[in-house]
Formats: sequence, structure tokens, C-alpha cells
Amino acid sequence: MDLRLPRLRGLRRPRRTLAAAAAVVVLAGAGTWTAVASDDPPPVHRADRVMAVDGVRLDTSYFTSGSDGRRPAVLLAHGFGGSKADVRQQAEDLARDGYAVLTWSARGFGRSTGRIGLNDPRGEVADVSRLIDWLAKQPDVRLDKAGDPRVGMAGASYGGAISLLAAGHDDRVDAVAPAITYWNLADALFPDGVFKKLWTGIFFNTGGGCAKFEPTLCAMYERVAESGTPDTAARTLLEERSPSAVGDRIKVPTLLIQGQTDSLFTLAQSDAAQKAIRANGAPVDVDWIAGGHDGGDMESGRVQARVASWFDRYLKDDEAADTGPAFRVTRTLGTGTGDGEPRLNGVTADAYPGLAGEPRSFALTGREQTVDNPAGATPPAVSALPGLGGGGLSQLSTLGVGVSLDFPGQFAAFESAPVRDDVQITGSPTVTVHVKSTTDDAVLFAKVYDVGPGGARQVLPSQLVQPVRVEGAKAGKDVTISLPAIDHEVEDGHRLRLVLASTDLGYASPAAPATYTVSVKSGLKVPTALSGTNAQAPLPAWVWWLPLAGAGVALALLLTARRRTTAPAAPDPALADVPLQITDLSKRYAKSSDRYAVRDLSFRVEKGQVLGLLGPNGAGKTTTLRMLMGLIKPDGGEIRVFGHAIAPGAPVLSRVGAFVEGAGFLPHLSGRENLELYWRATGRPPQDAHLDEALEIAGLGDALARAVRTYSQGMRQRLAIAQAMLGLPDLLILDEPTNGLDPPQIREMREVMIRYAAAGRTVIVSSHLLSEVEQSCTHLVVMDHGQLVQAGPVGEIVGSGDTLLVGTATPVEEPVVEKVGALPGVASAVRTDAGLLIRLDADGSASGLVAELVRLEVAVESVGPHRRLEDAFLTLIGDSA
Repeated sequence: MDLRLPRLRGLRRPRRTLAAAAAVVVLAGAGTWTAVASDDPPPVHRADRVMAVDGVRLDTSYFTSGSDGRRPAVLLAHGFGGSKADVRQQAEDLARDGYAVLTWSARGFGRSTGRIGLNDPRGEVADVSRLIDWLAKQPDVRLDKAGDPRVGMAGASYGGAISLLAAGHDDRVDAVAPAITYWNLADALFPDGVFKKLWTGIFFNTGGGCAKFEPTLCAMYERVAESGTPDTAARTLLEERSPSAVGDRIKVPTLLIQGQTDSLFTLAQSDAAQKAIRANGAPVDVDWIAGGHDGGDMESGRVQARVASWFDRYLKDDEAADTGPAFRVTRTLGTGTGDGEPRLNGVTADAYPGLAGEPRSFALTGREQTVDNPAGATPPAVSALPGLGGGGLSQLSTLGVGVSLDFPGQFAAFESAPVRDDVQITGSPTVTVHVKSTTDDAVLFAKVYDVGPGGARQVLPSQLVQPVRVEGAKAGKDVTISLPAIDHEVEDGHRLRLVLASTDLGYASPAAPATYTVSVKSGLKVPTALSGTNAQAPLPAWVWWLPLAGAGVALALLLTARRRTTAPAAPDPALADVPLQITDLSKRYAKSSDRYAVRDLSFRVEKGQVLGLLGPNGAGKTTTLRMLMGLIKPDGGEIRVFGHAIAPGAPVLSRVGAFVEGAGFLPHLSGRENLELYWRATGRPPQDAHLDEALEIAGLGDALARAVRTYSQGMRQRLAIAQAMLGLPDLLILDEPTNGLDPPQIREMREVMIRYAAAGRTVIVSSHLLSEVEQSCTHLVVMDHGQLVQAGPVGEIVGSGDTLLVGTATPVEEPVVEKVGALPGVASAVRTDAGLLIRLDADGSASGLVAELVRLEVAVESVGPHRRLEDAFLTLIGDSA
């Protein structure tokens, strides 16, 4: 049964006639098919072509896989500032799933020519119609009728908008899955008539500067940037290039994926899209992910799987395809050890609740207050730092860290009483305030803080702020404000604080000084449509307080691990005795992202070593360990353990024991029973467990007979480490093993690691306790921002009288560092933020070194010994600590 919606083809037939008249000319690459390497058959074939479209050259790639025959097509669009290369991996995955996939670099990006038109209907949108024309002529693309291929579109940000626009302008598009994008670009960049100056500036700079854009866009930007106030012509220009302009024509199944940590395109953009497309009668599902343009987890694997299922249902007509819930929101539960990566939990609903569902009102107290807008709007308050990505301030706020800044005298605050029970806000809070100004217009920035008991912690959810322009404010005016949509839990005993500030770093405020008088006229209404649903979706398997679910999953994985193995690369005999060799290892946060959790990492670990893996939070340590365990797959490079390439379920992993991110224990069983159950689940003989030795290491005494639910955090930690040591693995990996241990237990753990390695085995430990690492480890690997900073013996890195820290007035260029490293008496030289870290050999001296540095015109300010690991670590990673 075909459930696709009927498409009103006659509405845009004139536009289709023009499309057919403008032929796509293939300039280069036709028929040049290449096989793309893949771990799993069948291979993916890619053809690169440059197509001439209306005087513009578009760089395209066409992906197919599997047997001959017609299949649905998918157009994948890239984000702003990117190119077709950004979506290559997703294209290959969809091709393996049975789609013909076409990617391209939009005008002005990658190798495509033309000027950037911000998805101009006569430019970029018309290009999509030409690409659909080309797909209709391919013998392997399924047709609904002549000239009409079965085709879906997906993309993020800029690519998400072109997906929606194409669905509105070309009735041949059958389904779309846009992500973190806009519905109305004018509303996004000029919210309530206030210029979002930082994000708009980033737009134009990322595009290569104003000259890379169409002249009308360049003139518009320069005009608004100079005045600080968007005019009617600017709004009209952006609205014409927005999906909202053709909202009544988008009548295809739409999966809207929007980011919660996104001060560029907020959740209100997808809300408006959902309402408009749903009103047309089309199926619409909404998914709020943890990430966005301000950083956070983009949940790429889950999202791309959902997009594939969406296309399976509406392009392949697979009625059994699970398209997911009507609404899903990802919630952050906190962090674990190591890199501090957030723990995510999905909550679902059978219907999209909108942004105002089930409002609950909280009275606000506070007298009428005056707020100064300083001359030049300086200094500005700080909420988000647009464009930083990578987690940024918004990611910190989801973890309960307050990082906003409001200047005294430049804001008014109104506060609720402590809330009773937890309050889950899902949507846009609203409030009515009275504003009076000494000028005709007032601009305020509204935000709602979650304030902990005693005011000790103040958090701005997702770092979102709502600009409000009040016209005619000189006479005083009541204004109802819809604050940014959020999904945030306010804990019992916390207060809600409404702040109205006169400035914000990301926006243009009036340059003329003014004084605003503000008061509240209503309570703060917060939507609570999803209250009480935090427990609907299960917590991750490694969260110990849900061990029944967790242990069940873990048991299933263990029992099936050997059956799920894939054919690994051939063993390397030369590395048969090497516990670990990592070569050029890389892992991106998202397939289409240029941000790396780990990048080009290489190091080697030998038998008998206790290797300390060091780095600040976010350095990539836990990501590296998870790849080593086969829990996640690297995007590049190789990991070999005793010569065998690591892959999920690889047999060589039986020689590896690990304590990474905790363990899931059954609470009603004793410590001993949990270990015995775990070992039985591995399928290995009981005598191989060395259970008594592991229990002696744990040092739990009589507590081994008690139920795990009675254990303290430290006891659970020791039990998990004992579990990792079951079987006395040749390679033992410990991530923050001393968390929850008291000083005597930490000392005992240090001795355990040393003894364990002394028997010829190898230990890798990731820890923040540098003093313990210095006492227990023989070798170190120091990471920062996913890359290797330094590796070697502890003594070599720390130095024992032969290592000097040379402070310099200016940074030392790399060619000079190389010359220093080649000086007589110098064993090595490493550039640091403070200057140079120099290790002398037996013939070197500090006085001789200083003389040589002066000869090389190095601006030496200080020279001193460098002896402690803490000193070395802080020097190597600088401000990242």
C-alpha cells in the first residue's frame, strides 16, 4: 500500500517546463567509476562529475552499490562553508542501504563556481531541480513516471534549508529530513527586529567574505552591520530565501531534527516548520538532539540511522520500517570519567507537544527596577559564544555549570520561590513585563536562570537568550515575551530567575545611552508537557543503579560477541609480542564534521610497562580507550594488540581487561556472585578466571558476601577493577581507577599496578592524579585536543635535573625549535606556550645552552629546572588544563 501523499503537480508545472529546458551538461568525469573501500561487501561505486548548470559548474559525486536495478535516489546537501566531501560517509552508507545517492558542492563552495545566494530560489534551489532532472535519466534510479525520480533530500543547516526549499519548489521531491536548520532566516538572524551580529558575521566570513556572495546580499549585510538595525528590505530579502516562503507547498513526509544547543537556529524554527507542514496534511516527526551550532553531541550515528529508516518508509514504501516516535528529545544525565563525555537519554512522546504544552505558572517577586544601556552598549553581557562549537558554553550548561555574565546596573532580576518537586521544562517559558524607556525604542535580552539553593549555582539552560525590541517604550508598554525553547529539569529546592539585560555579546544593542524601567506583570509560565518522563527510556547499560537492564544488555553482548565478529585484517607477526601499537588513529565527533575527538594519534606500548595516559578533559583519552576496546570504530588509522587489528568482537580482546566508564552489577547479588556471573557470561573455563587473586586485589574482605546495592562508590570501584583483572589479561586498561578510593586504597592500587606489570603484563591507566601517575607509571602519553603532545619514559618527560624550562618573551617558531634541538649538548627541545622545554644530554650545561639561545636570537626571559610531572604536564598542555 502506497501511503505517500498525493502531490499537486499542476501547481508548479511552469517552473518544471523551464527546468526541462535548461539541460544539465556533464563537463568531466562521466562514467569514471571507482570502488570505495569498505569493510563490508558490497563495495560502493562513486562517479565524480562536474556539471554545467545555468552557467555555473557544480562539482558532484554519484554513489551506488549492489546489484543492477532501479532504486530510490537521495540528494545529500552539505552545511554552510563545507562541500560535498562532508557528506561522503553518509552517502556511502545510504548507497549500501540500496539508494542511488547524489552529493554536490553548492554554489561558491568546494570546487563549484558561482556566488553564494543563501539558497536563492533562482540559484541554489534551481540547481537542485537540474540535479533531479539528471537523476531522472539514470538507468539505476526508480521513476514514479517519466522525468520524475523517486527522490528524498537530507542535509544539515544550510543543507537542511535547501532540502525544505526544494520540496516547496519542486514537486518531484518525495521525502525530506532536514537537520539543525532554519524555517525563516530573517527571524533567525533578526529575532524580534534585533540584529544577531556575531552569527551573521560568522556567516559571511565563513563564506569567504562579502565579495563571495551575490551583490544584493553583500550590500544588505554591510548596510545592517553598519547601522546595527535590520530594515524591511533586509527582512524581505532573507524571507524570500527561506522555506517559510513556500511553507504551504511542502506536502511530503518530513523528519525535523533540531539542536538544543543552538543559538543560531533555535527550536522555535523547527516548531514553526512542524506546524506549517503538518497543516498541509503531511507526516511530520520532530527530534530534538543534544547538539547544535553551539556544540554538544550531534548524535550522528543515531540520527543518520533514523534518516535512513525515514527514507526506507517513504521512498522504498517499506511499511515495516521503524521511523521512530512522533517526538523525541535527548536529555543529558551528566558525565562519567576520563574525557567528561555527557551521558544521554532519549525521551519520547506519541505526539509533538509544541512549545507551550501544559503550562505551569510561577509567581515572580521583585520591585520595579531601572536598567542602564551604556553608551556603545559596552561592556556587553555574555550568554553564548557563537561559532565556537566543540561543546562550548552551551554544553557546560547542560552539565550544570553556570558560565553566563551579567553586569551590575545593566540588568533587572525577578525570582520565584523554591520549586516543590522537580520541574521538567519542555518548550518556551512566557512572561509579561512592563517596559518604559528614556528613548523611543528599548532593546532588552530576556533569559531564565536555574538557581541552586542559596544562589550558589546559576545556570542558563543551553545559554539561550531572547532579544526583545519594544517600540514606543517612552510612554511605557506591556510586553509578553516568549523565551527560547529548552528542555531542562529544575530540581526540587531550586528557583527560577528571570533576567532582563540591556546588552548581549551576540547582538547589536542601541549605541545611544538609555535607561529602562522594568517590572513584571505576570507569573512565569513554563511548559511541562513531558514532566515525569525522564524514566521512560532506559539509562545506558553501564549505569550501575539500573543494573537489571544494563546487565541484561551486557550479558547478551558477551554471549553473542564471538558470533558477531567480522573478518579482521591479517595479524602482523612483527608485532606479535607488542601489547599495543596505535598508528594514525582518528575519530571525528560527526561524520560530516571537521572536529576531531582524536586525530592522527600514534604511540606504542611494550611489555612490562605501566603507561599513564594524560590530558585535560576533552583531550580524547576515553575516546581512545573506547576505540582500543572495540566499543567504537575509528574513522581512520589502526589499532593492533599483539599484532591483531582491533574490531568489535575481535578474538584478541580476550587478552585485554578493561575498566572504562564503570560496570553494570546486579544489585541484589553479592560482589563475588557478580564476578562469577560475569565470568560465566564470557564462556571461558572457570579455572581461567583466577577469581581468588582478583578478589584479593579488590580487598573488599567480608563485603564480598554482601549485596552490591549496599556498596559505597569506592567499593563498587574496587569490585569493577577486580572484574577487569579476571583472567589476568596480558593488557589491562584502567580509566580513572582511583575514583572513590581513600588514600590507603589509592596507595594499594598503585602497588597492584606495579606488581601486575612486573609479572610481564602491561597496564594502561588514565588518571587525573598526577602525583600517583608519577609514582606508578613507567611511561607516559600526553594528549591535548585529540592529538599527541609527547610520549616517552616518565623520567624523560619529567626530567631529573637534566630538563630545563626556558621562558621566552615571544613564541618560538618551529624552525628555531629544530635548530635548538640540534645544538651540541641538547637531547631534545619541545615548544610550549611558555617557551621551550629542553632536555640536556651528558655534555650539556645550562650556561652553554643560554649562550647558544642568545646566538639564535631567542628572547630568553628565564631558565629554571623542570622536575615535577605536574610542572611538565601543565607546560605541555598550557591553558587546556
